[in-house]
Amino acid sequence: MSLEIPARKRPPYLKIIVLVLVIAVVGGLALRGVNLRALAGHGMDFLRHAGPGVFFTAMALLPALGVPMLAFTLTVGPTFGAQMGMGWVVISSLVALTINIALTYALARRALRPLLQRLITRLGYKLPQVAATDTTDLIIIFRLTPGIPFCIQNYLLGLAEVPFGKYLLLSCLMVWPQVAAFVVFGEALSHGKGGMILMAAGLVVAVVAATHLVRKHYKGRTSQG
Repeated sequence: MSLEIPARKRPPYLKIIVLVLVIAVVGGLALRGVNLRALAGHGMDFLRHAGPGVFFTAMALLPALGVPMLAFTLTVGPTFGAQMGMGWVVISSLVALTINIALTYALARRALRPLLQRLITRLGYKLPQVAATDTTDLIIIFRLTPGIPFCIQNYLLGLAEVPFGKYLLLSCLMVWPQVAAFVVFGEALSHGKGGMILMAAGLVVAVVAATHLVRKHYKGRTSQG
């Protein structure tokens, strides 16, 4: 069910290029005397003035292009918490996340399928061959395996043609708690609320620990099978 990787070791050119670009941009800004903290503050101001509609639309769409979901979950609380209330911020974040999960699946199944298939082949991977009875296992494995970017998980599951209903349900059950925890944590961290930071950090740790336990249990069950 898992992706097959050739025995030869492939140089991580893409990761190296991205890392070098990030370092170059950040280093260049620092050398030119740009206050990166102030720049981040200006970005927050732009999002705040653009409004929740623009922010949550971007949250639903941009991760499909590889923008990390954490860029949204850690900033949405301090940006719109006071305006909307944290309850609605969390709910809106989960809605945007769900749209993104469905969107990337649809792109992988239809519009971008030929392009993605060629790209995966060039990178040296093979698409998983999944029997109908194994789709639940594949979804859980992808969601619990650390190191696979979120958008890549979505695209690969779409390419594997797992049933959409099962894909959406299991993905939401497994990803929603993580997103909610990081939204609350970002809000607490930005305002320096000691008690709320401890509570949010505890929530993040609990979600991570639960994921680890499920992964360990699932790995043991599959190895016995």
